[in-house]
Amino acid sequence: MMVGKRHPSPSGQAGSAAVPLYGFQPPVGTPYGLEVSLIEDFFAQHDDWPWNPPLPGRATFHYLIAVTDGELRHDVDHVTRTVTPGQWLWVRPGHAQCWHPPGTARGPFILFEPDVLTADTARLLAPLTSHEAPAVLSPRPDDAAWLQQTALQLLDEHRALGRRPLEVHHALRRSLLESLLLRLANSAGVAPPDTTAARGRADTYGRFVDALELHFRELHQAADYAELLGCSVRTLSRAARNATGKGVRELIDERRLLEARRLLRGARWAARDVAVHLGFTDPANFGRFFRARAGLTPAAFAAREATTDP
Repeated sequence: MMVGKRHPSPSGQAGSAAVPLYGFQPPVGTPYGLEVSLIEDFFAQHDDWPWNPPLPGRATFHYLIAVTDGELRHDVDHVTRTVTPGQWLWVRPGHAQCWHPPGTARGPFILFEPDVLTADTARLLAPLTSHEAPAVLSPRPDDAAWLQQTALQLLDEHRALGRRPLEVHHALRRSLLESLLLRLANSAGVAPPDTTAARGRADTYGRFVDALELHFRELHQAADYAELLGCSVRTLSRAARNATGKGVRELIDERRLLEARRLLRGARWAARDVAVHLGFTDPANFGRFFRARAGLTPAAFAAREATTDP
């Protein structure tokens, strides 16, 4: 598998609260940013990781799991999701995720980097690959069998490395993956097409949102993102204003605030740990940041949320 022990290089954040960022590192000989296995094989091959103890992490690639039997429990952005037969779990790049101890789940397990998709397909899939898309997908019953069978065909082709020329092997894998994702995206039980979101992922603002999801913990200035995207601060600022009416710094701060709320409320992190995780050098600075935007200190917010939980 391409996760866990063969992904030892996190994003470099310090402190016990840091959620490491893992890159794609498939086994030797696995080509082109795509790997396919079975969830039951993953559990069997990683009996001492990553649920002993379970720790959150983030990845730069997609996790896509089809549950055909049993039940899978998995945390996505600090919320526990339960995936049952016929449903799919999709963890996008940048999502915080945490594995639960192995259960009864069985089914295909697909991991792929964003750029394994062709540009045209990526545009069509933008509503489902965006960070805001739902983590658990429930395709309609008449799509479910086709989707599961195509996933197994993809697994079969993935295991056929060496039987065909490498370029043909990869073309077949990519074709099967794209067919699977397009059918999944257009199942009536998943979500209707969103042409606005699809159009947005290809432009400067869409690329900024993707970059923000991966780097909001360590990059906090508009200039940081402009450099990362290869554009000027003015171009990035104009794109953000046109799309949202907000400035780049405001969007960065909103994303940091959202993460702080999630960690204080759902994950019950201490304010000091949240401050470290979000790149604040001084917890007092984080306290001022949070209070100015949320109207409460981090401690008061956490206490209020604790009393309103069922």
